[in-house]
Amino acid sequence: MTSNFPPLARMALAVAAVSAALPALAQEVVRIGHVGPVSGPQAHYGRDNENGARMAVDELNAQGVTIAGKKLRFELIAEDDAADPKQGTAAAQKLCDAKVNGVVGHLNSGTTLPAAKVYNGCGLPMISPSATNPQLTALGYKNVYRLLANDNALGAGLAKHAFEVLKLKKVAVIDDRTAYGQGVAEVFKNTARKLGMEVVSEQYTNDRAVDFTAILTAIKGKKPDGIFFGGMDPQAGPMLRQMQQLGLTKAYLFGGDGICTEKLADLASGARTLSNVVCAIGGLSIDKLPGGQDWRKRYDAKFPKQFQVYSPYTYDATMVLVDAMKRANSTDPKVYAPKIAQTNYKGVTAQVQFEPNGELKNPAMSLYTYKDGKRINAN
Repeated sequence: MTSNFPPLARMALAVAAVSAALPALAQEVVRIGHVGPVSGPQAHYGRDNENGARMAVDELNAQGVTIAGKKLRFELIAEDDAADPKQGTAAAQKLCDAKVNGVVGHLNSGTTLPAAKVYNGCGLPMISPSATNPQLTALGYKNVYRLLANDNALGAGLAKHAFEVLKLKKVAVIDDRTAYGQGVAEVFKNTARKLGMEVVSEQYTNDRAVDFTAILTAIKGKKPDGIFFGGMDPQAGPMLRQMQQLGLTKAYLFGGDGICTEKLADLASGARTLSNVVCAIGGLSIDKLPGGQDWRKRYDAKFPKQFQVYSPYTYDATMVLVDAMKRANSTDPKVYAPKIAQTNYKGVTAQVQFEPNGELKNPAMSLYTYKDGKRINAN
């Protein structure tokens, strides 16, 4: 019997019949939580971090990852902690309640430390791309990892550079009393003294201050060769302007990754003292890493003029979580979490491997300064 359907129609029906006979590949939604300050004075950090995680999620979806016979669709569940510990703890609990599959964050040590306790309680793996206080991995939580050098490396490295390379003899120290600022300043101060430098003044501020005139005036009388500031760039920018106004134009300003951003030049508003900044970031310069320049081009194309510091680390942290899922053949946090400890992943920022306590193995450190309003590598 001859079919009344034309050839093309018969072919379409045949393809449809074959497709119907094949089992459809099941799809599973994998949700990655991210927390950072996307409101308040540190929002530029938070947006940069979130961008890195979002970029990783988009690329994973483009790859068509499958695990245990299921095609995965990744979603980023982004929360704002405004760099506030209480809000950070609330955001962590929200991610626990939402039963996300893993967490990248938080940005600040002050929010990450209390949040880590929450994630440990609900069994969620957490990789921080930027919280550098050494206490994080001293908590003893098996689900907590750090993807860059901690404050012990940053503070000590800056003190050694001040003494051995710049030949400084007298330094002052300011910290913003946060877990990050106080921690990195303490390491710098202790290392400076061990090396033989004199710490002529210790001053304190907070992470919302913008007027440092009284502090800097007190320091100026001690005639230091350099000032270490443990804090973030919303404070370092005004501090540089006020250093210039008070005639502290020859003193170096040292700081950790908290001040070592591309935005610092804008926040300093043209202050000549910007060229006196020496800051450190835990990791190699993205432009010096294999594949780093290509990654930066992709980032800038997707998020123009938003790059700060940590987005490559949030990108890698997201990829490391998914790498552990692949090796465990499961997206269940209870199943894949132990695999994170066995990570050997070639990331953008490092060959990622972890110490038993969750610290990154062999972390690198890069020094930066500023020239003509641009952050440049000083190594």
